[in-house]
Amino acid sequence: MHKPVPVPDPTSEAYWAAAAEHRLALARCGHCGRLTHPPDVVCPHCLSTDPGFTFEPVDGRGTVRSWTVLRDSFLPGFAEDIPFVLVDVELDVQADLRLIGRLVDGPDTPLRLGDRVVTVFDARDDGPPVPAFSLDPTAEGAR
Repeated sequence: MHKPVPVPDPTSEAYWAAAAEHRLALARCGHCGRLTHPPDVVCPHCLSTDPGFTFEPVDGRGTVRSWTVLRDSFLPGFAEDIPFVLVDVELDVQADLRLIGRLVDGPDTPLRLGDRVVTVFDARDDGPPVPAFSLDPTAEGAR
């Protein structure tokens, strides 16, 4: 079985177009200027019902807030990847802006809260690359 393929819609097409170029681009509200992911019909920060989101490239560096090791495949196509680590990352570009993604360093990688990560992209044969994370080798105290 194959992994599910992201299907861009009008709200997410700019995100996936940037990912295809190995860039992380997030939605910025035209009213309050805050970034959000994923964007919705209402800005979660200022509650504007006409946020006029525009997508802009952001630095994908951040801090590990939490993680889990997945040992069971709940979705078709992921059985060959088990086990893998999903990390919850707060991006440096804005406090409280968090993304969840696979840690490409592997399931046995020792992790600590506060570890520094960078955004990388998991290449796919059948769709756009998917944002993921790797431990930041340039971070102070990197292993």
